[in-house]
Amino acid sequence: MKHQATALTDEAVAIAAATAGAAVVREMYGTDLSHFDKSPTDFATEADIASEKAIRATIATYRPEDAFEGEETGRSGDSERRWLVDPLCGTLNYAAQTPLAAVNVALVTPDGVRAAVSADPISEEIFWTDGTDAWVRKGGGDTALTPTPRTMLVDIQCDGPLDPPFLGGQLVADPELRKRFGPRVMSSTLALTWVAAGRRAAYVTDDRLTEGGGLEGSVHFTGPIAICQAAGCIVTDLEGNRLHEGRGMIAAADAATHRQLLDLVRPHVNATSG
Repeated sequence: MKHQATALTDEAVAIAAATAGAAVVREMYGTDLSHFDKSPTDFATEADIASEKAIRATIATYRPEDAFEGEETGRSGDSERRWLVDPLCGTLNYAAQTPLAAVNVALVTPDGVRAAVSADPISEEIFWTDGTDAWVRKGGGDTALTPTPRTMLVDIQCDGPLDPPFLGGQLVADPELRKRFGPRVMSSTLALTWVAAGRRAAYVTDDRLTEGGGLEGSVHFTGPIAICQAAGCIVTDLEGNRLHEGRGMIAAADAATHRQLLDLVRPHVNATSG
């Protein structure tokens, strides 16, 4: 049994783990869930915890020596191979029976992200990468992800601190942006996989998860970012620098869309810096 478990590729383990978590989330969708408050607008549910338990058990079965870092249960292990897990990204949506959520699993090694999966538990789509190419799995078959800006829809994350100001709300209301794009507010990293799949032209977030403002090592973002990059999206910080060097992120389907968004975002970044 141990020999068979070890024989699975890293991407197969990631898919198995995310699939296990997504099955739990799907089964519990629409039920009366207990909440575990982190703040008035941030909480976990029984589904978050049960999903992470299923994911952890799968990874422990196939990669028992690897380290684990989960949104709900924290870090364990000291291996250079580390699994980053967000068992339910979009908890507030999910708890309100709004089917916009994802189960994110990524394997990070000293050489970068080795495998990543973002599973939509409601549509049962599995977006994944082996670190080189990116696909979506639906009904047992894989289709290559192909970014395109044709929808002209841009998801803008609006959750964030009031001080310093979070620029998401300003962007949604910006008349210049509205002339060129259709802003949407989704509040789940599932939006990143939609950019990779050509369902969105871009995604913008002002999240500042590290002291420098970057997203490196985030259990929420690492997997979806890797999928976007493998699909060929343009992914930078809000000033067009290499991702993780500065604040926030723009993930665009192509270079032209990315340039337009840099120009539109720049005044807001300048106004909210410091």
